[in-house]
Amino acid sequence: MSKEGAAATRLAVTGATGFVGGAVRRAAEDAGWSVLGLGRRAGADRRWDITDGPLTDPPDVDAVVHCAGSASDTADRRAQWAANVEGTANVLASFPGARFVHVSTASVYDPLRPTALADEDRAPVARYPDAYGASKAAAERLVRARRPDAVVLRPHAVYGPGDTTLLPRVLAAVRGGTLVAVGDGTQRISLTSVDNLAQACLLAARGGATGVFNITDDAPVPLADALAAVLAARGVAARVRFVPLAVAFPLACAAELAHRWRGAGGAPRLTRYAARHLARERTLDITRARTELGYRPSPTSFAGAATW
Repeated sequence: MSKEGAAATRLAVTGATGFVGGAVRRAAEDAGWSVLGLGRRAGADRRWDITDGPLTDPPDVDAVVHCAGSASDTADRRAQWAANVEGTANVLASFPGARFVHVSTASVYDPLRPTALADEDRAPVARYPDAYGASKAAAERLVRARRPDAVVLRPHAVYGPGDTTLLPRVLAAVRGGTLVAVGDGTQRISLTSVDNLAQACLLAARGGATGVFNITDDAPVPLADALAAVLAARGVAARVRFVPLAVAFPLACAAELAHRWRGAGGAPRLTRYAARHLARERTLDITRARTELGYRPSPTSFAGAATW
């Protein structure tokens, strides 16, 4: 993406002090865009908690990439809804005239069935067993109802420099030289590097295409290979032991109960959401993004993960 073609674009990024929003902000600045980073924490160009309500004096921008929200699968339903649904409504109200790019998630696909090269029309579904999927699906419906010209992006398992969820959770699950995972390891998964996602966000913000797009790396990988690559990249000497969902799910229930009982922060080592999600194939068809957005993703790679 040339600086010449993008220099006049004025972009607002919500969640700009977070993992994904920060990557989008940096990519846009590197491409010569004029960027306003909005976020709750220090480092934002303008401090804004999207759950507080719409901006009273929003900046005049050409496009907004909405990355803010809750990515936790263990937060309570009220917090999920406030961040992901009510917060999205506030962002929509703040930028009624700007091109709108909404960063959603592949968790809007049916969590109780395998997702095998799913196209965008297979979600949202009628019911979700977890608040995270339900709130993200509700946010998508809200965006598409209020802004039919918006772009919705669905990444899956975003990783890369600054990752505070996926990689840390994998590493925290290693105990006694063993990483316990769900399934048999042959199930394929689509992963999304944060750099690939940032590329898609800028392509969407520039205009042209509308609608929903799956965003992943170039091709799916077997779960066993992905976990082995993560451990090797971080220099962790551990073997991966796979257990069936019928065994893992009760353990996840117990882990969540114990975590709540202790009042611990963060997330338990295994959750019901993670167990259901990882036990089955989770792959997405990115044909639409390639053909309509001009998306050209790189392959899955954990090179450099030792410094993440």
